[in-house]
Amino acid sequence: MVYNPKTVVINYFAHPSSTRHRQYLALRAFFYDGMTADEAGERYGYSTHTMYSMARDLKAWMTEHPDEDPFFLPTVLGRKEGDPDGSVRAIIVALRKQYLSLPEIKSALEAVGKSVSLSYISTVLQAEGFARLPRRDTEARQEAQITLPDVLVAEKACMREDMNETFSSQLAGILCFLPLVRYYGIDQAIETSGYPETKSLTRIASLLSFVGLKLSNIKRYAADDLWCMDRGMGLFAGLTVLPKTAWFSSYSSGVTREMNVSFLKSLYHIWRAHGFLSDTVNLDFTAIPYWGDGDALENNWSGKRGKSIPSVLALLAQDPDTGIICYGDTTIRHARQHEGVLEFLDFYRQGEPAHASLKCLVFDCQATTYENLGKLAEAGITFVTIRRRGAKLIERIASIPSTSWKKLRIKRANGKGRIVKVYEEHTELKDYPGELRQLYLTGTGKIKPAIIITNDAYTSAADLVRTYSRRWMVEKEIAEHIDFFHLNRNSSGMVIKVDFDLTMTILAHNLYRLFAGELPGYTHCEAETLFNKFIRNAGDIEISEDIIEVKLKKKRHLPLLREAMKPFESQVFPWLHNKKIKFSASTTT
Repeated sequence: MVYNPKTVVINYFAHPSSTRHRQYLALRAFFYDGMTADEAGERYGYSTHTMYSMARDLKAWMTEHPDEDPFFLPTVLGRKEGDPDGSVRAIIVALRKQYLSLPEIKSALEAVGKSVSLSYISTVLQAEGFARLPRRDTEARQEAQITLPDVLVAEKACMREDMNETFSSQLAGILCFLPLVRYYGIDQAIETSGYPETKSLTRIASLLSFVGLKLSNIKRYAADDLWCMDRGMGLFAGLTVLPKTAWFSSYSSGVTREMNVSFLKSLYHIWRAHGFLSDTVNLDFTAIPYWGDGDALENNWSGKRGKSIPSVLALLAQDPDTGIICYGDTTIRHARQHEGVLEFLDFYRQGEPAHASLKCLVFDCQATTYENLGKLAEAGITFVTIRRRGAKLIERIASIPSTSWKKLRIKRANGKGRIVKVYEEHTELKDYPGELRQLYLTGTGKIKPAIIITNDAYTSAADLVRTYSRRWMVEKEIAEHIDFFHLNRNSSGMVIKVDFDLTMTILAHNLYRLFAGELPGYTHCEAETLFNKFIRNAGDIEISEDIIEVKLKKKRHLPLLREAMKPFESQVFPWLHNKKIKFSASTTT
């Protein structure tokens, strides 16, 4: 049958479908066309009595409302009112009183399903008499205390559904870590780990929620819930939004030390398979402070505060070439502190062949005893460490003639060098079988000389000094963990097991090292520098049938970031419904 528009129009008037349409045609025939009540009623399906009743009611309504149309609504010109009850305006005002910027307000509104434009938010704030926010640095933003209004409550975190949508994120740059998680198989290590799952969240969503907070440099988890209003951070873990603080504490309570060790071992295999681990490992301790009252923890020396404080003692193991941290342990106590080096060796050799690649351990004098040094030598491990300075050693150094000292130039990684003086001899130590090489080192800027001891009989003195000096890199990484990954904040009031918190910190640190490796010229940069230059960037996220496009705001380093992410565009992400991720530049500012 051929479609005839004219026939459709005729049928529209001849056979009205709605009641109001039929009443209009019947009354028009009665009043305007001159039909009788019987004729009009018969045509449109009304009785004579009903026709007279409708005619009476129409006359009465038009008498009471002379300026209004009884059947047709007037056309209102201009934009429709998007906030009829004023709820959106109230949220905007409340958030601005907390010194949130326009993009931050927009992201918070989208987290509760209210989509508005930046221009609308700006119009509301101008109408309410708010001035522009003063320029603030990153530290001021971090330290700001934000109390979200009661009318703004983020939705409950749940797994994302496979649906198309568009939203904004103030930390869209964090999605740049997802290609690295997928490429190096870290997602598979999470899936096969022994970490618990919940009824609503999968294992990978749970772990990536923790890692996302670490990567984002959010230092005050429990101070406000603004971070769980950002849908971009939720997307990182495959969720609508990140869970609330109570969920993190509840999840952590089910994690054991055995789970952490197993996960670290899986990550260790990944780092070694990709050539990130050499034959040398740097070991060092750090104190994670405890700020509560009535604690039962031991006092440990804190170099950052220059005194002993109640804290958890943690041991970290780092590769000196790549900066990858492959091991961490917070279960160490004073009674067995000197066994930490041997425990790491057990961790390394578990399931490894006898000819494993580890050859040398570098640590300070507090790490172990002379007796354990003998055990390391029996295990075929070369060690380089510092000897404790006693009164007799200080007298021995003072008695060495000035002509016996040799000058060495220790070359740094940047090509520059430093002149130090070295005197070498052999010595015997109590509880250690055999002789050791002993190097007195001065000219390093220290008040007292350093004393290096090693069982390495072949490496030159210059190379030994350089090997030990690289151990200070792990001290630098520990300082970074304290400042950027906020390891000393005990999750800022969030009750999380310290060993699990350290494990997530190690993973976040290594992701930053992998990320730096993709950026030529920035491989030496610290995590905070990488975050400020590349990751701390807002953007719009468009999710379609098979791709997630992240439109990042224009920044100086965005072209380099896009170039680094381009090789990963063909990857699919199972926890994101097998979609691909594409990074592009936003067309607006």
